[in-house]
Amino acid sequence: MAGRGAEPEVIWARPERTGRGPKPAYRRGDIAAAAVRLADAGGLDAVSMRHVAAELGCGTMSLYNYVPRKEDLYELMVDAVSGEHELWEPTGDWRADMLHVGHQTRALMRGHPWLPRLMSGIYGFSPNALRYLEHCLACLDPLEVSYGTKMELVAMLNAVVTMYVANELAVAERTRSLPWSEEQETAVRVAYLGSRVATGAYPRLAACFTEDAGPVDPEAVFERALGRVLDGFTPRG
Repeated sequence: MAGRGAEPEVIWARPERTGRGPKPAYRRGDIAAAAVRLADAGGLDAVSMRHVAAELGCGTMSLYNYVPRKEDLYELMVDAVSGEHELWEPTGDWRADMLHVGHQTRALMRGHPWLPRLMSGIYGFSPNALRYLEHCLACLDPLEVSYGTKMELVAMLNAVVTMYVANELAVAERTRSLPWSEEQETAVRVAYLGSRVATGAYPRLAACFTEDAGPVDPEAVFERALGRVLDGFTPRG
């Protein structure tokens, strides 16, 4: 494939287009936007070099002059979506700012359901990702811990959000595939669970359900999950 080297390289260190010829017809932003459109419409599996080339109206092989590997294409996509983060002036309340970061990241992942599959530290140092990290560190200026600890906080917060959203998306996908309603499914499973707990074989579970019979508020659970991550980094008197 054109432009694909035998040594590892960072896509951002490459020129926008390799090879000779006329002025490039596309920029990385165009390619990333096309790939994101495909992924938003059909999921990550809908993204291929051939499909992106068709979306742009160019030949597949010519696309390799801009993006040598599919993994590079994924990196462009993650960077493009990272650019959707709102970067506000930090308020001075690091905890409130980071809660806002967590909620914003969740909304971003819900808007691009393929994104959790690509969340990786490998893609964490693209231009927009660097701006996002710098913003997070600015929000954490009032927190008197080392920068290494602050980076750990950001990583843990992102991990919790990614895991939570991935579960939300998986549940939603399964629900869409059911031949019956979600309410019918829930009723059958709750009835079965109740019958098992009623045997007396699970006294702690019985106590748990007696203490809080639900329903579970997913928004409150998400808020508590973020809060507990941040609590773990709050300096103790």
